[in-house]
Amino acid sequence: MNSKHIALISSELGISAKQAENTMNLLSEGSTVPFISRYRKEVTGSLDEVQIGRIEDLQKRYKEVDERREFIIKTITDQEKMTPELLEKIESTWVLAELEDIYLPYKPKRKTRATVAIEKGLEPLAKLLFDQQDGDVSAAEQYLNEQVASSEEALKGARDIIAEWINENAECRDKLRKLFTHTGKLTSKVVEGKEEEGNKYKDYFEFSEDLKDMPSHRVLAILRAETEGILFSSIAPVEEDAMDILNKQFVTGKGTAAEQVGKAAADAYKRLLRPSLENEFRAGAKDKADAEAIEVFAENLRQLLLAAPLGPKAVIAIDPGYRTGCKVVALDNQGNMLDHDVIFPLEKNYKRDDAEALLRKWVQKYDTAAIAVGNGTAGRETEEFVKKIDFGQKINVFMVNESGASVYSASEVAREEFPDQDVTVRGAVSIGRRLIDPLAELVKIDPKSIGVGQYQHDVNQSHLKQSLDRVVVSCVNNVGVNLNTASKHLLAYISGLGPSLAENIVKYRKENGAFRNRKELKKVHRLGDKAFEQCAGFLRIENGDNPLDNSAVHPERYPLVEEIASKQHLSVQDLMGKEDLRKQINLKDFIKEDVGMVTLEDILKELAKPSRDPRDEISIFEYAEGIHKIEDVKPGMVLPGVVTNITAFGAFVDIGVKQDGLVHISHLSNKFISNPNEAVKLNQKVQVTVLEVDAMRKRISLSMKDNEKGGGGNQGQAGGQRKERREKPAQKEAPLNDFQAKLAALKNKFN
Repeated sequence: MNSKHIALISSELGISAKQAENTMNLLSEGSTVPFISRYRKEVTGSLDEVQIGRIEDLQKRYKEVDERREFIIKTITDQEKMTPELLEKIESTWVLAELEDIYLPYKPKRKTRATVAIEKGLEPLAKLLFDQQDGDVSAAEQYLNEQVASSEEALKGARDIIAEWINENAECRDKLRKLFTHTGKLTSKVVEGKEEEGNKYKDYFEFSEDLKDMPSHRVLAILRAETEGILFSSIAPVEEDAMDILNKQFVTGKGTAAEQVGKAAADAYKRLLRPSLENEFRAGAKDKADAEAIEVFAENLRQLLLAAPLGPKAVIAIDPGYRTGCKVVALDNQGNMLDHDVIFPLEKNYKRDDAEALLRKWVQKYDTAAIAVGNGTAGRETEEFVKKIDFGQKINVFMVNESGASVYSASEVAREEFPDQDVTVRGAVSIGRRLIDPLAELVKIDPKSIGVGQYQHDVNQSHLKQSLDRVVVSCVNNVGVNLNTASKHLLAYISGLGPSLAENIVKYRKENGAFRNRKELKKVHRLGDKAFEQCAGFLRIENGDNPLDNSAVHPERYPLVEEIASKQHLSVQDLMGKEDLRKQINLKDFIKEDVGMVTLEDILKELAKPSRDPRDEISIFEYAEGIHKIEDVKPGMVLPGVVTNITAFGAFVDIGVKQDGLVHISHLSNKFISNPNEAVKLNQKVQVTVLEVDAMRKRISLSMKDNEKGGGGNQGQAGGQRKERREKPAQKEAPLNDFQAKLAALKNKFN
């Protein structure tokens, strides 16, 4: 284990060196992040998944720096230019950009203006001028030859050499890098003739802002527009400030020699330094914007995956439609399809009666507990139709977000599950399964298709995938899965498994029947001790041989639980069922070398609520009556809605019309917030006030100010009623609404 890496990671994350070292050791042994965070708290000092993930990322980054450092040392050594001072400088640097600055003078070069001048014999002249001791350029005449015809040509070549020296000066680059960092501006202008084509980027036609203060969505918008040929942009500080730095460092004398150095410095900045640093900062700004956008996406995905499930109950699912009707499927409590058909509930004829009759029949035949209706085209009308049916019993109706259902329908996963059904039937099944267990269904879909991202197609796709995969793994292991009913797609995300072992588990299940205990996992082909250690605690077995197999207690701690129960003169089952007896346990009596109080407290909590689902319970939500299309929405209305997407600049809310409305971050709360997640969560039910409606451009501006109390506030106000405004429109609402409308356009154009 690299001691320098340990020290660096410890310092950067603000944790002890022992925590960093122990975690790095566990990762190097093949332990997964979920396993470490859940079952190795004593070893890591209770680091959470985010911290462990950061350690994993930093360990990788420092390894890459080390590999680059070794290459640089070898290259310079082979050139016989290595000195003890240079070696010390290289070995003490852990920032890749600084390492490259040190290496730049020694980097093998392609032919440059400077190398051409050196070949012409002008390097001695360049050194003479660079020293600026004589202050005279008359010596240039001494360097005329067959390749250099005049003094001016000699001076020009010498300046090219000096410019390259300045460009390769690590101290100079460091000073300019700091200037770019603190005062660099991102400026954009429209490409002549592209005004109409790029109208959606109008805000950036004449734009300039400090790069360090720019939010991620703005950076990504400009970069996208530049890629599309609408804008051209630049990143730089004020040129005079940059030249002051260069002149102070390199123009040290007076006279004509100093003038030549000044010219070389100006050339070095414009031709070499500025383009190089601009590219560096452009890449850095992109990386930073990517990281922020990916973080938003990851948090949205986490909230979506952990949405409240209906649970194992039979449902009817409807994928709404007008012309081609509504696809309807019946699912059992495990999401297996029992029946499917097409109904036409929105027709004004006998087909409407037929649709009602079929739904009534299926509710009785399949013992249906709830009906799921997709929230796409015709969703509201279909929902209202279903709610008016008298089923003779209470049947809850849920609107289900169908984003990505069509992607699943056409996927290889769907074809494998339903080879004989068309895409419309598969889509309806996906809608129903999302109600039963959103996590189990959504893991089958590429997260980018779920519709909760921000500029997901513009960010680094490798980093995005890594982040989203980590979120899915975290969510699946946090909830845990039923070993005997989980699909191979869900099992694949369990710690230590992956697609191959997941498929082997499903195959074993088919050939041998349900697992009776966790130990039986070791009989699965290729599932060895390490994989068992990593996965066992996250897999649940209901009604198995051992009650602990339906809990998050790891099998390695079963003897400990049995010891605790024995000292209470109880069975494990009794210990799990009797709270008063658990309260009498003195956990200090069971502390061991590898088991501390943290682990013991976790075990006791799990015994109290074995197999508890950490997700919230599902609740019924209803849109305001009479609000079906954007034309029904009027300023001043207070409406119920559901948060469908969260971005860096606000949240989008579904109020029951096809177009989601935008609540700008400044209108999410009565108090100042810097992150929308401070005020709302995905799928949260909220009350919003309509600020402005632009039906032509399909934009709705909303506010949650004064609507916070009681999880949305103003609960007594009817959905379609107008609310008296508390602010003067001319003073506050009009300017902000215009800005909100522009931001709303980002939802339409950039997602």
